[in-house]
Amino acid sequence: MGAIAQTIHEGGGKVIGVIPEALKKIERPEITNVNNDLVFGEEIVVKDMHTRKALMNKLSSGFITMPGGYGTMEELLEITTWSQLSIHEKPVMLFNMKGYFEHLLKFIEHSVEEKFIVEWSAGVIVAGSTAKEVLDKLEVYQPPASRYALKWDDASPQPKEDFV
Repeated sequence: MGAIAQTIHEGGGKVIGVIPEALKKIERPEITNVNNDLVFGEEIVVKDMHTRKALMNKLSSGFITMPGGYGTMEELLEITTWSQLSIHEKPVMLFNMKGYFEHLLKFIEHSVEEKFIVEWSAGVIVAGSTAKEVLDKLEVYQPPASRYALKWDDASPQPKEDFV
């Protein structure tokens, strides 16, 4: 992620990194003799992972998931669930480079077939296999029309339609 952040930042893009204090020393050590903010962009240190994800949601206009491990999968699925629950309507994209997410995409299809994921909800995540395809799809992303109409400040939410 550091190389991506550096490339975006050097190209004039805005980069904001949000990292929990506990992970900072192992995930993002300071480089000596360099102004790290000038190289990588702004960094915000928070107390924990929950705060990190909430702040990332607040600061972002969309999400692009690149290949990664357990943490990447957890964050992808949480942000997907947040979309399903109407916490946000932002694009949720997979950069499926070299087919990395093919098994996950097949799992989602299988889960729809088995009725564990409702069909409209499978459309929350959109995949592209090249950077251009991901960015093109990001530009035209529309959240699924049939989402739970939850209002997080309302005690009696009503679904938009029957989901079963």
